[in-house]
Amino acid sequence: METTIRFIDLFCGIGGFRYAIEDVAKKMGIKSECVLSSDIDIECQKAYEANFNEIPKGDIHAIDVSTIPEHDILLAGFPCQPFSIIGQRKGFEDARGTLFFEIARIIQAKRPQAFVLENVKLLAGHNGGKTLSRILEVLRGLEYSVDKKIFNALDFGLPQKRERIFIIGFKKPCDFEWPKGGKTMKPLGLLLEKSVPKEYYASDYIKTKRFATHSPTKEPTIWHENKAGHISVYPYSCALRAGASYNYLLVNGERRLTAREMLRLQGFPDSFKIICNYSQTRKQAGNSLPIPVAEAVLLNVFKSCGWMKNSKPDFVYSRKQSFDKQLLLKEKGKRYGKKTKAKNSRKI
Repeated sequence: METTIRFIDLFCGIGGFRYAIEDVAKKMGIKSECVLSSDIDIECQKAYEANFNEIPKGDIHAIDVSTIPEHDILLAGFPCQPFSIIGQRKGFEDARGTLFFEIARIIQAKRPQAFVLENVKLLAGHNGGKTLSRILEVLRGLEYSVDKKIFNALDFGLPQKRERIFIIGFKKPCDFEWPKGGKTMKPLGLLLEKSVPKEYYASDYIKTKRFATHSPTKEPTIWHENKAGHISVYPYSCALRAGASYNYLLVNGERRLTAREMLRLQGFPDSFKIICNYSQTRKQAGNSLPIPVAEAVLLNVFKSCGWMKNSKPDFVYSRKQSFDKQLLLKEKGKRYGKKTKAKNSRKI
């Protein structure tokens, strides 16, 4: 009997997680089926429908858990603004921060075999680490083995410095290892479009200001302006941001990224249909996750769960345990592994 992994895609945006899990399922020689997608943003719903032929449900608060189909794995890139460097970092004090508890509500009711959550790196240090501790406490209180790690998209081949935290959980104990990364960065020039309309170019005033502090480079670069106005030049992009200034990132110090270029920087294939305007697509790309990173994490989740061709969707048991500071249920007194050391940066 052919294995089909059923998943739900919460806070789905434009489908970054979905691309990742569908690619992993193909690599493992099995089928995947999305049984529920949800996002409150109307423009994201339009883009998702154009690319996956289904309209995500809206407000997650309004979803009755009894109507959610059974599924093997839950995916959720829950809203990052309460924890992001751009926002005011109010965490759970922000209404959007409480959306995490909607994820917990669904996990508690449906008991999927596994879940993978994603958020900004700053979640780890928010409120002195108390916010993340509370999130992990809630998830472990649901009787899941839980771990977390921060990854940089640069380590997975994308020319974008984007650090994100991934939180994984398993209903049954299993042997899981985080992906190593270390992939060669794809040259920025391969992602940039050859012909770009004039409207993408910055004003003469902005370009003169940029070139007053830095000289043009021979190789393609992206010039980054931080909040203090300091300009840095890199052979890759700094993290895309949904609400940043239009001059925040300038290719070669003179033009904005096109919609297609921003999607490529997140790992979206060129087959992705762009149906929203530039402003909305820019926002969508800035809120999305780096697909190659999610794919690497999910590949190891699939292996740990034994989800592969000619295999039942059940867990692979092992004497080893890599989860951070966690005793397995009903096995108190035993120690499983050491704390995982996160490597958050790399030299280019």
